[in-house]
Amino acid sequence: MDSISLPDDLPPGITLSYLAESRDRAPTTAIIFIGSFALVLALLRSYARLFLVKSFGVDDWLAIATLPIYIAFLVLSLMLIRLGSGRHIEYIQYILSPSTTNETEILDFVAHLLYTTALFVCRFSGLAFYRRIISNGSRKIAVAIYAAAAFLIAAYVPQMALIIFHCVPVTGLWPYAWQTEVNNFTCLQWGLVYSVNSSVSLMCDLILFAIPAVIIGRLKMRLRKKVLLALVLFPGILTLCSISCVRLYLVVRGQWETDQSWWYDPMLAVENAEIGGTLIALSVPGLKPLFEKWLTRIDGSISRTKSGSGPTSSGQESKPRIDQIPVTPSSVYSVPYRNSTSEGPISVSYSTVKESSDSLLESGRLEPLGPKLPDQSKRGITVTTTISSSIPMRLLSRRT
Repeated sequence: MDSISLPDDLPPGITLSYLAESRDRAPTTAIIFIGSFALVLALLRSYARLFLVKSFGVDDWLAIATLPIYIAFLVLSLMLIRLGSGRHIEYIQYILSPSTTNETEILDFVAHLLYTTALFVCRFSGLAFYRRIISNGSRKIAVAIYAAAAFLIAAYVPQMALIIFHCVPVTGLWPYAWQTEVNNFTCLQWGLVYSVNSSVSLMCDLILFAIPAVIIGRLKMRLRKKVLLALVLFPGILTLCSISCVRLYLVVRGQWETDQSWWYDPMLAVENAEIGGTLIALSVPGLKPLFEKWLTRIDGSISRTKSGSGPTSSGQESKPRIDQIPVTPSSVYSVPYRNSTSEGPISVSYSTVKESSDSLLESGRLEPLGPKLPDQSKRGITVTTTISSSIPMRLLSRRT
């Protein structure tokens, strides 16, 4: 498609530069980025659920089942863009060969069966997630979740039927008015079918938005925690509702504007964002155990650095202090150390250590807290008292 030859029957005013116009790059980049990001988050969510929480529920399995369907739709979207489905309508009519045009129509047919199925499975994963988090909760919410599941099934069946039976007899083609195949079929308008499906999809997203709102409202927790939970769940759902609205807008423009195909590439990008966004919104809550694990490791590393338990600046490992050795209830004795000033009162301090600290002190691997300790080969309690006094000697002699 790099070189375009102008046909003889090209309408006046259609130039070579016009036919060469393309906005394939931006949708292609967006599709690849969103797909990669959603795939990474879904795999991280699966890792956290399997190896950290050690529990893999129905919602997790449904999210995993969405991935191959989504990947297949993503690949078909890139193929459709590469074949020129998103170019100007004159490009498709006068530049693309009839066989290529038929190929794009069949690929579009298969792609949107996959698109509808991926959203259906992904939304069911969301309902299963809501059911899991209120497993011991309100019966009314459980009934609402089951009712939403019934609505999703009732919506999925006509959506698929509209795509499969868009022409009579059934075909994967969706012929344009100039194609010879148009006389062989009686077909619904492409835009009409996709507008209906987009409207139903938007209703499904609104239902998925309503359920967590009710769940959060009924939770017995502080308002601050409710707000934090809403910040986790609602942005993704609101984004999905917005994406559904944008898709509906693009479908309308793609059907009832003269340059119909010019809006096809952005529509494919939005549809990929809808599936990927749903996966992302469902994966984010499942990443909590993984983030907690990472934060715990970071905090532990910072604590070890502050306490000096790591290597010293000279590259040598520092000796542990007596007060850093853990204590067990058995086999302990008290070790005195001095903590007094020349003018201060009597000060006696103790440090309790393990019995095995004797060998550590003798080998030089343990740093004592104060001056050299007396012989402690005998078991028992040794108390050393250091008395510092600033009382003049003449006062002491009077007392005596």
